[in-house]
Amino acid sequence: MKKNRFVIIGRPISHSLSPIMHNYWFDKYKINAEYELLDVNENEIQSVINKVRDKEIKGINVTLPYKKSVIPFLSKTVNDANETHSVNTIMLNKNNDVIGENTDVFGFQAAYLKSISNQEKKNKKALIFGAGGVAPSIILALLKSNILNISITNRTHEKSLFLKKNFKSINVIKWDDCSKELDKFDIVINATSVGLKKNDEFKIDFDNFKKNMIYIDTIYNPPQTKLIKYFKSKNIRSFNGLNMFIYQGQKSFYLWNKINPEVDDELLKLLESKLNR
Repeated sequence: MKKNRFVIIGRPISHSLSPIMHNYWFDKYKINAEYELLDVNENEIQSVINKVRDKEIKGINVTLPYKKSVIPFLSKTVNDANETHSVNTIMLNKNNDVIGENTDVFGFQAAYLKSISNQEKKNKKALIFGAGGVAPSIILALLKSNILNISITNRTHEKSLFLKKNFKSINVIKWDDCSKELDKFDIVINATSVGLKKNDEFKIDFDNFKKNMIYIDTIYNPPQTKLIKYFKSKNIRSFNGLNMFIYQGQKSFYLWNKINPEVDDELLKLLESKLNR
């Protein structure tokens, strides 16, 4: 019997552990399927999505920089994808419509926000670095979790203003001003790709921070970016993006296969063994 095919599209894509995770679950639940990386140019996106329509591909995950670029080629977006205008999961519904869903919102909530009490959340102030890619999903995850005081900053200021059109309650801080504003925030989140490559670093002074701050980096490979190492050295609670990656993938897997896969120790060990140290 022919295997169902699943792919993740993006560029760069080689760092992604999605095939490791999904193929582990396919094996565990005895599903006749395979999942692979697909490095595509922007002009190839439509033809890949058409393969879902033609039932050659059963499901697609989308990573940077295509979470918005895929939307014009879909029949429609649903649920969180409607509010974020950002898609990371694509599939065919019962009516043979190619639909775009967003599981990053769930992933961020499940990974980092469930452990904070509702009373605590009300008073938290969050700052997000980055206004593209995963930033809309993080904003919606924070709002759904009752963290309402949210600021964003982006090197290209216009991108922040564009995001504010969709989320009118957020505050926008100019990139050059964020160093002196840093000590106002309880949660600081990196939603950029800075840190993905070895020599990447922010040209920002991060010395001015709250002593009880939480730092979250959406990058998971490498597991310790320069900023995570820096904040850990200052005894700041710091998290990489691995848990978010796992939980968004868990929801994608459920949407495609109607099985809620277990996040077990064997999977965690497998993923951690594949990270670029």
